[in-house]
Amino acid sequence: MPLGGGDEHLLDHDFSHTEIPEGLLALEELDVMYQEETQTLWTYMRPEGRPSFTRTMLSDFENWQKLISQGFGPGKVPLKYLVLGSRAPGVFCFGGDLTLFQHLIRERDRAGLEHYGHRCCEILHNNMNALDIPMLTIGLVEGAALGGGWEALMSFDYIVAERDATFGLPEIMFGLFPGMGAHAFLSRKLGSAMADRIIVSNETYTAEQMYELGLVHHLAEKGEGLNVCREFIKKSDRRHAGLVNARRAMKVSWDLQLDELNRITELWADAALQLSERDLKVMCRLASAQQRLADAA
Repeated sequence: MPLGGGDEHLLDHDFSHTEIPEGLLALEELDVMYQEETQTLWTYMRPEGRPSFTRTMLSDFENWQKLISQGFGPGKVPLKYLVLGSRAPGVFCFGGDLTLFQHLIRERDRAGLEHYGHRCCEILHNNMNALDIPMLTIGLVEGAALGGGWEALMSFDYIVAERDATFGLPEIMFGLFPGMGAHAFLSRKLGSAMADRIIVSNETYTAEQMYELGLVHHLAEKGEGLNVCREFIKKSDRRHAGLVNARRAMKVSWDLQLDELNRITELWADAALQLSERDLKVMCRLASAQQRLADAA
């Protein structure tokens, strides 16, 4: 499988356990590597085309979670850390599939919008609960995390971001709002007033701003995100049980149920069907601009 970004160190320990589900090697848009020494599963998104959560990518994440649940944890292949990054140059993820959204909206397909959103919510909720495995989840951000890309990161226990990484929720620019977790996660992490300010601002935030707010946990210089992630894993190992249970205690206080995420997504689907032709054109221009950035990178 392709390696890059300094992750050649994983080769020596990659998949030494025969018990690891073979299906993890066959995912279309996710590269998965197991490091036995640290009991870490490293995963990199490898999108075809625009770096976004297409239906293919969502299917990969659903299978990824199912296979991890089947093959890892107590009494199975040991797993302490789960890391997600991206191979798309300069991009973690642009978020939702705007091309698909435009099609579903023009077709007045509310069920299709709702189904897409519910799939995203279930993936995020599973990740928030660490797949019921006593492990820590880490989002590794080397580039732009926008819309659903940022929402996905909110479900991780820890975020490591390089200083040139950017974060934003651009949905308001075309008359919509982020519908797969931003309200639920940001209101619990920052309070509802600050959550609302960020959601409707259409601002792009730096990694340092996110660090000051407590949403990013560790900053790295450009090109050093992987090394900082590895150092965090090394330093966390001795206190792993305490950190896992501290995160579990935090989630008990959140009391964030899947039903809440789904209900917000249903509001999002209703709002999407109210977009005007002008709004859809803005959405189209944003998708085209993001595609040009991806192509240039």
